[in-house]
Amino acid sequence: MPTPPTPVAELPPLSENGHRPPQITARVREIWRYRELLSNLVRRDLKSRYKNSVLGFLWTLLNPLLYLVVFSIVFGVILRAGVPLFGLFLLSGLLVFNLFSVGLSSATTSITGNGPLVQKVWFPREILPLAAIGSNLITFVFQAVVLLLGLAVFRQAPAWSMLWLLIPALLATVLLALGLGLILSAVNVYFRDVQHFLELGLLTWFWFTPIVYRYDFVGSSLIERWGPGAQNLAFLNPMTPVVVTFQRVLYNPKNLDPARQEEAFSLMVGNGASWYIGGLAFSLTVGALLVVVGALIFRRLEANLGEQI
Repeated sequence: MPTPPTPVAELPPLSENGHRPPQITARVREIWRYRELLSNLVRRDLKSRYKNSVLGFLWTLLNPLLYLVVFSIVFGVILRAGVPLFGLFLLSGLLVFNLFSVGLSSATTSITGNGPLVQKVWFPREILPLAAIGSNLITFVFQAVVLLLGLAVFRQAPAWSMLWLLIPALLATVLLALGLGLILSAVNVYFRDVQHFLELGLLTWFWFTPIVYRYDFVGSSLIERWGPGAQNLAFLNPMTPVVVTFQRVLYNPKNLDPARQEEAFSLMVGNGASWYIGGLAFSLTVGALLVVVGALIFRRLEANLGEQI
């Protein structure tokens, strides 16, 4: 018997003038039409992540809890890193960076990992990286509960007056992950080395972001070399404003002893909300530009995704 042909993905429906709309706004409307598929894919990803696991979704909470305990002991007691409550300091920046890095990694492999679905039926392919980031966003929310419990246990109150800054910081993180995810998910179909290079890139990005070390450590070095104001050069890394904002709001070094503030967090505490807003505005701008460019690149490469998989 002859071998049946490989199923080819259906083409998107034509618009009224007989053409497929290339506009980003039209694409957004298409994604909205398939929002039920998006939510189903998010639920599927969350269920499959801990399938046949005894603890199930509790593993999501155990991971940050382990970070909190281990890093508090290692850097707070053994190595004495000079940062009080180091576990809380680490989690304040690490969780949001993990949202970015894990979400971007999942988005990059979302199309190649759903090859049969892509080949059988048409739907806006952007839904796949969106679902990957969406499931990691939900995971981030649950993991943040561990950080909030840690703040309560150690009686470290967040900066309530600056709490609203977390909204643009979180939005910037999602935009950065989505913009890069749209680009890399499409390119990864044609060049599978992309996902492996991404691992190295994210590892480098992690160490260039003040998560394990203080922002003041970087800022003071830049000031010493190039003068006042040079510390803002660290914000050229769009994830730095996000991480520093989360640290300032949640870890809130303002609650520490004044001597410790001056010693380790003078730059973070000494700058008001406008300083953080300026950094986040840069991150939001970069993220928005990446989403637009990513949508255009994705649209251009989308036609042959089913064949290349």
